[in-house]
Amino acid sequence: MSDLPGKRPEAGSPVVVQYFKYSGDLHWRHDMVFLGTDEHGVWLGGPAGTTIQRGTEPAKHWPSPFVQLIAPNRWWSLFFNGDYSDNYRVYVDVVTPATWPSPDRVEMVDLDLDVVLHHNRAVELLDEDEFLEHTSLFGYPDAIIDRARMTAAELMLALEAGQEPFATAGEPWLALIAD
Repeated sequence: MSDLPGKRPEAGSPVVVQYFKYSGDLHWRHDMVFLGTDEHGVWLGGPAGTTIQRGTEPAKHWPSPFVQLIAPNRWWSLFFNGDYSDNYRVYVDVVTPATWPSPDRVEMVDLDLDVVLHHNRAVELLDEDEFLEHTSLFGYPDAIIDRARMTAAELMLALEAGQEPFATAGEPWLALIAD
């Protein structure tokens, strides 16, 4: 399952992931590698040392491996850290559906809300204050506001229930880059 344009990249090929704010400003940029696809979507890898950059801040290197799932036509993007991160086992951004301007670049708009799964299995909604601030500042349309809230609520339930791809689907992909 994939909505990649043109020829599918080979495993290990670089893919740039870019998140924008609703204003059009760059929010995050990650230099990932294409791992493959499955029934959930496109899996990208971030080995330890992956370059990430927030907006115009200096780039930094992420200390631990992680994988990212880009699911077609979904209003979320999943980061699976497994046991490698000190913070969260799973981190899900509420975003507009991803687009692929080219096979080596994927883009989406960050809608502020995030749902995380802690290592103790607690699920938490993050950045509600940022979402409320940006709905006014950026003028989110009502349809975007409703969709973001609905997506966050669905994600909370899915993570609490241990549904895939939020439970273990990322494990085999993470194993490809963790060693």
